[in-house]
Amino acid sequence: MLACRPAMALLAALPLVAAELPREVPKIYAQLCAGCHGPQLQGGTGSSLVDGVWKYGDGSDAFLTKAIADGMPLAGMPGFGQALDERQVRGLVIFMREQAVKAQQRGTPKPPPMTTGTITTKEAAFNVEVVAEGLKIPWSLAFLPGEPGFLVTERSGALRPVRDGRVGAPIPGTPAVWSEGQGGLMGAVPHPDYARNGWLYLAFSDPAPAGSEGSMTAVVRGRIRSGQWSDEEVIFRAEPRHYRRDGVHFGCRMVFSEGFLFFSVGDRGGRDHAQDLGRPNGKIHRLHDDGRIPADNPFVGKAGALPSIWSWGHRNPQGLAVRTGRDGGVELWSHEHGPRGGDELNRIQRGANYGWPVVTHGLEYDGRPITAVTSQAGLEDPVIVWTPSLAVCGMTAVTGDRFPGWSGDLLVGSLAGQELRRVTFPPNGPPVQEVLLRGQGRIRTVHQGPDGLIYVGFDNPGRVVRLVPTGPGSFP
Repeated sequence: MLACRPAMALLAALPLVAAELPREVPKIYAQLCAGCHGPQLQGGTGSSLVDGVWKYGDGSDAFLTKAIADGMPLAGMPGFGQALDERQVRGLVIFMREQAVKAQQRGTPKPPPMTTGTITTKEAAFNVEVVAEGLKIPWSLAFLPGEPGFLVTERSGALRPVRDGRVGAPIPGTPAVWSEGQGGLMGAVPHPDYARNGWLYLAFSDPAPAGSEGSMTAVVRGRIRSGQWSDEEVIFRAEPRHYRRDGVHFGCRMVFSEGFLFFSVGDRGGRDHAQDLGRPNGKIHRLHDDGRIPADNPFVGKAGALPSIWSWGHRNPQGLAVRTGRDGGVELWSHEHGPRGGDELNRIQRGANYGWPVVTHGLEYDGRPITAVTSQAGLEDPVIVWTPSLAVCGMTAVTGDRFPGWSGDLLVGSLAGQELRRVTFPPNGPPVQEVLLRGQGRIRTVHQGPDGLIYVGFDNPGRVVRLVPTGPGSFP
């Protein structure tokens, strides 16, 4: 297999020319690569393969062959040498070269234009308005009470103000961020009493301390004074032994509920760690606003368990939202990336185990099975499973009367699926889904602003739009 052979020897052994490109190679690219590198190889979470710019390596055939076979853990790329034969890997390299020439001939592939005019759905009609452009992978938005506009986090580590459609310069003094692979500056959430105390919470991939390697999800809080980040306090930082070199699965979403801060940490590529209560990864955590451990957390006092853990057995939760149920109770919801297939929507319960990787509806990225078990006693079943994966990312619960037909629903974004979905909960029967946006770009984040409008962040191209209602939908 490819993973066992030197890349240069492989290239010499396979003098494949474009005319001999295996017919299945474009399909292989669409199945294994397009979710990260884009359907036209233009880039997404992964870099562009057609612009001639290589963040890692020299872009040679030897480098690309080795990267496809062995993967690049720091960049968050799995290896496919166990699933693809040598001819298929060589075919992928040639396919990339051909597509790069075509891209140069027609110009860099452009993102789809944003839909204009009125979109009519079952419960509402709305316009899509662009409110910010020119961003670099905007991950999250934060609306600060009493202040105009909003803040946006970029994966690179920049925290920028957006006001009246103008994107400001990064706020200086924010934490150093390990911006590699899937890491970066992920979340920004104001304290529920922000108007009084000014606390803003940031979640990010934290570089390992001196003498250690890797990175890990961390949470801090601080204040913005005179345009500068100040008063920083650590809310959550893992022990150095938990930092990992893998560039994948950081999470991280944050939400306040009933005075507590909930935040997600992905498994960081250590899938079995999700079942280890002594590790922070693969968990949703619950803390007081100042980082103290709540006395009623489910694993307080349990030997070997981290007391901040609220739920466990998660893969990579990148959506977290609080909604009010029909009984008036507060519900915490999360969605998470599956591997190849098996994205999940879960209602999060105190102390519950959501099963990863003991149970899953997904496969390895190269198509090999992980397990045949999709449900098991003692493990929580997902409320919704998306197979094939949408690459769910970003979620909000709708409240208020700007979209009265959506009140109480969840809005779910997706990266590879390039969709915004509405999930509604009938009094009887399973949840119902409706696609509100499709094919407008990779959706990274979804928020409801204080004006009641829905704000959606796209990472390629980096822009933020809002949905503005124009009237009721087409159905009574």
